[in-house]
Amino acid sequence: MTGPSWDPVADLQQLLEFHFMQNALVTGTFVAVLAGAVGYFIVLRGQSFAAHTLSQVGFPGAAAGVLFHTSPLLGLLAFCTASALGIGFLGRGLDAGRRSESAAVGTILAFSLGLGLLFYRLYAGSAQGVYSFLFGSILGISDRDVVITGLVAAAGLAALAVIARPLLFGSVDADVAQARGVPVRGLSIAFLALAVAQAVQIVGTLLIFALLVTPAAAAQQLSASPWLGVALSVGLALLFTWLGLAVAYFTIYPVGFFITSFAFGTYLLLRLGRTALRASAA
Repeated sequence: MTGPSWDPVADLQQLLEFHFMQNALVTGTFVAVLAGAVGYFIVLRGQSFAAHTLSQVGFPGAAAGVLFHTSPLLGLLAFCTASALGIGFLGRGLDAGRRSESAAVGTILAFSLGLGLLFYRLYAGSAQGVYSFLFGSILGISDRDVVITGLVAAAGLAALAVIARPLLFGSVDADVAQARGVPVRGLSIAFLALAVAQAVQIVGTLLIFALLVTPAAAAQQLSASPWLGVALSVGLALLFTWLGLAVAYFTIYPVGFFITSFAFGTYLLLRLGRTALRASAA
């Protein structure tokens, strides 16, 4: 492998030369599309802390799977699903606003991480498989993983399409939505369960949090229109993922560093730009 050149066509051909990079780009595309769409509603609903919790409980879940000699992925799914149900049922008191949810999220996160530490200390073998769920292995996935990721993304987008309108209504004004018969609590549970699907992707539980929140936060700096915001969030998630994979291919540094750096840099520039515009208008 050689470094990048001034010929973008030749660089693209080199990037797509190996099958592992083809799989990484396809899988990254699936994950970015679903993360961008789901993430917009997460940021709109002010549930970034809940998304953070759902991404972090994957580690103790995987540790539990290793400790009890089952699949780490099964443990991750069990912990994420239980956390989503716990947040949805216990933390969505409308009379308390976001305070009830924040308390439930913080409690669940602390307890889950404590269990993860316990499981890790009890397990005497190698924890390499557990750490792979933290940082992902997007550059080493199989064709089977690509298919599974594509199916999960398709199912997630279909579920989001079904609940998108009432979810938007409940996000903007939960009290009015509940008064009109919108099942706000049920939608909250379903939405958090949809976010759980993101936590099991090959990119790892740490990187998926960045893809869920940062592109959506940047998109909301560009437009107040919900559906345009969703499109911008998906587009930015794709851009960060593709750029991160491309730059990492020509360097020795990890993919996650570049994806999160591009995402954070874009969000920071947009925030500074809006601040400058407001200052000049004043």
